Amino acid sequence: MQQRIRKEMLKASIITLLAVGLSGCQTPSAKPQAVAPIVKPQPANNIVQRELANGLYEMAWSQPAKALYVASAQSFKEANGGVVYKLDPVTLKTLSETHTDLKNFGMTTDPEGNTLYITNTLDGGVTALDSASGKVKGRLLFNEINDKGFPYGAREIIWHDGSLYIGGVADPAVIWVVDARTLKLKTRINNAGKWVTGLLWSPVTQRIYAANGGGEILVINPRTHKIEARWTPNDGKDYLFVNLAEDPATGRLFVTDNSKAKTTLVFDERNGQVIKRLDTGDSLGIKFNPIRNEIYITQRESGKLLQLDATSYAVKQSWEFKPNPNSLLVSPDGQTLYITVKQAFNKDHSTKGADSLVRIKLN
Repeated sequence: MQQRIRKEMLKASIITLLAVGLSGCQTPSAKPQAVAPIVKPQPANNIVQRELANGLYEMAWSQPAKALYVASAQSFKEANGGVVYKLDPVTLKTLSETHTDLKNFGMTTDPEGNTLYITNTLDGGVTALDSASGKVKGRLLFNEINDKGFPYGAREIIWHDGSLYIGGVADPAVIWVVDARTLKLKTRINNAGKWVTGLLWSPVTQRIYAANGGGEILVINPRTHKIEARWTPNDGKDYLFVNLAEDPATGRLFVTDNSKAKTTLVFDERNGQVIKRLDTGDSLGIKFNPIRNEIYITQRESGKLLQLDATSYAVKQSWEFKPNPNSLLVSPDGQTLYITVKQAFNKDHSTKGADSLVRIKLN
């Protein structure tokens, strides 16, 4: 009994970390209790908001399916597994659901959009899902176990050149490199600092960047899988980096800090130096939109979404999405923005209601 209680307490702390500190970065159970869909169109400002389900996390776009996918962990107390929702990208209405035996958090796709790759954070694994049929194609569970006997949290994920890079939330952290076709582990990138929180592939430097909870940006050579450099702000302050975005035209790398420094830093990719500190306050999700030359940032604590001019960094517009705006996704044409809005946690780590999805048609 005591062992079970300790296990539940540790799981609760991991859930809090993953839910509050991490979100999407870049470009499968018992059936959970259904939540009645509520769609709130607001044509005056081109916003549609839908209350969808508990435990919404990252999103992905499939061009062949012309659909939006949302990963859900569902309730941490009442549901054993999760759901992947396939939604109409305009109306946000549900097209189909895939109920999974494990909970879903991070998400990415192959370049064609035929396969969804979803991290099962609490179980330390990754699942491949066919985007057309919703069927599970394969799964890999990693064997790393922490000193409490729990799997390393497999959280953020990106696809690059036929491989999946998956960040492990551990101390010290690891980045798993997995063959995207076979889901076989190719190698591990060790000594990745404390908690790998964000991942991004840069066409500018031909390197993979990993953000971690120790305030480092790891510069990784995808050919050798070696960490070639560790960038830090070098200003004497503590940082817990979360998510990454890049402007390839100018070689700027953006990184958010939601909890310690509560800011967004801009790194020069040519030398790894910080060239700008944005006074955005608590900053969680971030996306760069090259088509509109804009930056989007979610402020989880403040309950706001910011739209910035990417040249001047001036705030062009802000929206309130209470209580906790989380992950972001930009449509392929750059004219639509999607946001997950999470509910606050109760003391027992349940939530106060279902999470929402928001669609903004950018003006």
